[in-house]
Amino acid sequence: MASSPPNLEDVPTVSLMNEVLRRLKCASRPDKRLILVGPPGSGKGTQSPIIKDEYCLCHLATGDMLRAAVAAKTPLGIKAKEAMDKGELVSDDLVVSIIDEAMKKPSCHKGFILDGFPRTVVQAQKLDEMLEKQGVKVDKVLNFAIDDAILEERITGRWIHPGSGRSYHTKFAPPKVPGVDDVTGEPLIQRKDDTAAVLKSRLEAFHKQTEPVIDYYSKKSIVAHLHAEKAPKEVTSEVEKLLLICSEMQLPAVLKLTFEELLG
Repeated sequence: MASSPPNLEDVPTVSLMNEVLRRLKCASRPDKRLILVGPPGSGKGTQSPIIKDEYCLCHLATGDMLRAAVAAKTPLGIKAKEAMDKGELVSDDLVVSIIDEAMKKPSCHKGFILDGFPRTVVQAQKLDEMLEKQGVKVDKVLNFAIDDAILEERITGRWIHPGSGRSYHTKFAPPKVPGVDDVTGEPLIQRKDDTAAVLKSRLEAFHKQTEPVIDYYSKKSIVAHLHAEKAPKEVTSEVEKLLLICSEMQLPAVLKLTFEELLG
């Protein structure tokens, strides 16, 4: 049974007006369909929330989407669970269908960030076919290029806020309070696979399967190479330049204000 929409009379005026201003800002943003590619620990999890908020995009993490579809018992989720229960991998066609379904949500109206998919050239081809049927295409592939030797220290010190995907690091980008998310105050978690042994296996898989995806999209001239070994703020600056956030997409000043500042 679908949940009923909230009663707007119960929403605080400041919250309501800030949401209106946010949507006005989003209306001025160009549509963007982005893919983030890079080995584990390359910084995709740090940059994706920044890009998401700046461009008003939805963040499509296929693993989370599969789990959500299974939990919600959607028709696609039921098919995915059947495969999982048999110990089989969920088919590429099914994952693409789940992405297709997610793209229809209002939060994906301005476009999306795909993180963790496609991992193979076949998946990239199937994704392109699905997007072509909708009359759209991938606009940019951000390649988080980094040497393997740098990644172990990054991975083993990484902590995640599961609700938002915000990423922290005990050395390079620590939270204000150890073990606690800066925004919500909720506890951070460390993934079970954030170990040196697991990293080695995942890097081998990345180089074998996913690097050809970069070559595939390079032939379409839509790959942008980032220097992912740099500090997070420097990488953010690179991303902004590549996506023309700062130079060509300046908002009218009024749309950058919060409701309190407008009243101020």
